[in-house]
Amino acid sequence: MDRANFLLPIANEMADAARAAALPHFRSAATIADNKAEDGYDPVTEADRAAERAMRQILQDRRPDDAIEGEEYGSAPGTTGITWYLDPIDGTRAFVAGLPSWTTLIGVTQDERPILGIIDQPWLDERYVGLTDDDRSAYLVARGITTPLVTRRLQHLTQAILSTTDPFILTPPERGAFEHVRATAKLTRYGLDAYAYARLAAGTIDMVIESGLKSHDVAALIPVIHGAGGLVTDWRGEPAKLGGQIVAASCRGILDEALISLRRSAE
Repeated sequence: MDRANFLLPIANEMADAARAAALPHFRSAATIADNKAEDGYDPVTEADRAAERAMRQILQDRRPDDAIEGEEYGSAPGTTGITWYLDPIDGTRAFVAGLPSWTTLIGVTQDERPILGIIDQPWLDERYVGLTDDDRSAYLVARGITTPLVTRRLQHLTQAILSTTDPFILTPPERGAFEHVRATAKLTRYGLDAYAYARLAAGTIDMVIESGLKSHDVAALIPVIHGAGGLVTDWRGEPAKLGGQIVAASCRGILDEALISLRRSAE
């Protein structure tokens, strides 16, 4: 058994624990969002903290020698070459607004190479799983039914459905590059956070373009999209790093078209 499959039961256990911790707070009048940003607004709730604590407790019990990078509780060193990247609620703004587009992200790297990813949407009971260790594969478990994830194959960017979380968080040069792609794509949707990447893997969105991402935002996404047959690169078309500028695409043809514009504002 390869390492990704070996770790998958633990990752699923962690996703279950995060669901149990977060769901009681969703659409609850008692939910209070604190602002953890010194400048601007970056909300965090007790659901974020409780979900990450639940996942970390499982790792402490089951994989105490692995490293952890979590959004709310930071880094813990390890000695195995395995690192777990945890984003307990990606899309806290959506969570606070009662919108079911937030997700829990669990990413695993081995010697800095992403090998396992889970994008979990508890309210909709959708869990997107990707494995890229020995054999690439991805699947969705939704309401007890498992189906393979396969990205769409398009001929041109003019056929594509595009997404970004918020174009206003892009720098002016980045926004200009994004606008070139947006003007070419068939349809653009906003505000989906990591859920957009899940739907790209499922074949209903074709491209996601974002910038300023952190490692815990990205590590889970790469195995899910790669396992479904898609691609994830930086804005230069190089292999995606764990953060920064990211473009995910359902197929090579539309990625190459988008990169013509994105390279102008690549870091």
